[in-house]
Amino acid sequence: MRYDAIILGAGGAGLLAAATAGQAGARVLVIDHAAKAGKKILISGGGRCNFTNMGVEPECFLSENPHFAKSALSRYTQWDFLDLVQRHGIAWHEKTLGQLFCDGSARQIVAMLLEECAAGGVEIRLGTEVGEIGHGDGIFRVAGAEAPALVIATGGPSIPKMGATGVAFEIARRFGLAVVPPRPALVPFTLAEGEMLGIAGVAVPSVAMAGGARFEEAALFTHKGLSGPAILQVSSYWSPGEAVTLDILPEAGARLRDARTRMPRARLRAALSEHLPNRLAEVLADRIGLGSELGNASDAALDRVAAALSALTFHPTGTEGYAKAEVTAGGIDTDGLSSKTMEARAVPGLYAIGEAVDVTGWLGGYNFQWAWASGVAAGRAIAAARQAGVSATVPPSRAAT
Repeated sequence: MRYDAIILGAGGAGLLAAATAGQAGARVLVIDHAAKAGKKILISGGGRCNFTNMGVEPECFLSENPHFAKSALSRYTQWDFLDLVQRHGIAWHEKTLGQLFCDGSARQIVAMLLEECAAGGVEIRLGTEVGEIGHGDGIFRVAGAEAPALVIATGGPSIPKMGATGVAFEIARRFGLAVVPPRPALVPFTLAEGEMLGIAGVAVPSVAMAGGARFEEAALFTHKGLSGPAILQVSSYWSPGEAVTLDILPEAGARLRDARTRMPRARLRAALSEHLPNRLAEVLADRIGLGSELGNASDAALDRVAAALSALTFHPTGTEGYAKAEVTAGGIDTDGLSSKTMEARAVPGLYAIGEAVDVTGWLGGYNFQWAWASGVAAGRAIAAARQAGVSATVPPSRAAT
């Protein structure tokens, strides 16, 4: 069976790439070993799919080449995807920090992508193993099909229970593409027993800092260590051996002095309980210690307490790994890809998109937007290559019509 493109992976990036190329006249085949398309989409955002973010900017993405994502993101923006969502009549709402979710279900996003694929005549084979990939004379051969274009859209190994693997990196290496060492990202931290606070389930607004990054959202104390949006965000920047610091009480010095004036007979726990969950206030009062009633505490003593609250420091033993990671950081090295088309520079017709590439977004819909933008970039390039081939084989008089 001959196609213009074979796309490996029926996730967000692969499906939108297929729909884009198919609707522009290319004959496209999508292959996925899973029994359902868009499995990661279906579980995202608590089942409502945080499908993009109002604040998408290139600075919200990590990569060995921080400029790589600019081209694709500028040519297919969050507003373009939102327009697609609205054309399909999918109701949506904005939550904190520009995050956009379906009012109903993530199934609506998958259904929309499948409808777009159907409109482009895309063939989708699910439950199909890729097997060996042949390549010669400018043609890729996969699972009994062949095409001049092959798109790696199989994602990364995060959330293996959904069938995720590192096959994208194996394929890339097979064709001589470099791979930035992959690692779990947007992932909870584990702590040694001695650093655990024993308050699993307690969340607190905070500023989390690690690896030079700083995010202001909630931090969550767990049975294993630290989680919550602020922690997941900085985990993408963290390196083993580094500390993670939390500022859990802004303007702590001023707040403590005010408490000393208002309730001089109170202890530190009472002052902290005004601003923090009771269990956290109790643990921190015992951990930091003041040794006296607030009225007897000196400015220096209060400053010491404030400094501890502004820089509550932990030393993670690691992360919870790919099993709990939202995404995979690292991946196919962007130095070997065109930022405009996502095509491999050294292997004409080979493309890589989405999570398989060394571009990782923040928590909150950014990684979906990268999937959409990189998928559209590859889809447009495939369609253009097909049209160029058709025009080259048709007499000029016919090609003009």
